Amino acid sequence: MTTIMITGAAGFVGRHVTREAERHGAGLRLMSHRSALLVPAAAPRPGGHAAAPAVVRGDLADPASLRGACDGVDVLVHCAAQIGGSAERCEAVNARGTAALVEEARRAGVSRIVHLSTASVYGRGTFRGQRPEELVRRPGSPTSASRAAAEDAVLAAGGTVLRPHLVYGEGDSWVVPGLARLLRALPGTVEGWSARTSVIAVPDLARALVAAALAPAGSLTASVYHAAHPRPVVWNGLLRAVAQCAALPWPRRDLTARQARAVLAEHGRPGRELDMLTTDHWFDAAPLWSDLGRDPGPGFPYHRADFARWYGEGPREAA
Repeated sequence: MTTIMITGAAGFVGRHVTREAERHGAGLRLMSHRSALLVPAAAPRPGGHAAAPAVVRGDLADPASLRGACDGVDVLVHCAAQIGGSAERCEAVNARGTAALVEEARRAGVSRIVHLSTASVYGRGTFRGQRPEELVRRPGSPTSASRAAAEDAVLAAGGTVLRPHLVYGEGDSWVVPGLARLLRALPGTVEGWSARTSVIAVPDLARALVAAALAPAGSLTASVYHAAHPRPVVWNGLLRAVAQCAALPWPRRDLTARQARAVLAEHGRPGRELDMLTTDHWFDAAPLWSDLGRDPGPGFPYHRADFARWYGEGPREAA
């Protein structure tokens, strides 16, 4: 039985990765710095027995707490990250913490490291179907800069990095709630919301992470992949789904980007948040699914039906 260690197991993506790994019958070791970690019910093994996940406490900001955490582990799926906060905290958790974790994994003889990163390491710009090797990282915030440093530590150890752009689904407290707040502040659409973007539902991202963790040797042809559905979505369709969940009327007026920035300025909001919604941000994710030998599924048009369930009481504010 392959033993998979999942960091950030109590987080948004980590909880879904845990469920997916459980479905594959892997032995689980779950690491979280939180005081309480909900452990999923163990699936029955052959013979009717269930193997309960092992839970370990570890804090990436405290390298000493990581000692021995990877002993007996075959594969490390690193989902934990500091999002926002001070530059020092991001550096301590994402950069130095990941480096310490990778070193511990190497000491313990972990055979594969799969790291969940983010497309925000590219910074601002227009992206139309590029692969990772065609892009240069230009992180524009302490969070993305420290996550780029985390990538470096993983790649130096021969690990694999997955970069999603926008992740939505059960447990999301950032993407859809943030979009709902933006829609509430604007009296109209902006340039028809015609730009395209890469998205992935969190269950599909979990499938990709676990598949990468369990992939046969030699099947992964790259070190870095974009993790998204291969077909980008048009913002108009995605934002209509957000508006419906948030019980927001769809406006009849269309604004220019300049008009929208002026409205946001009146609300004390930075206009740069419009850049991602008015400029193409989609990435070539086909190589990931091809190398994994997995069908990416129908994508957003299918998951749109799940929005009512995932965000049934309206998009929740980020904690």
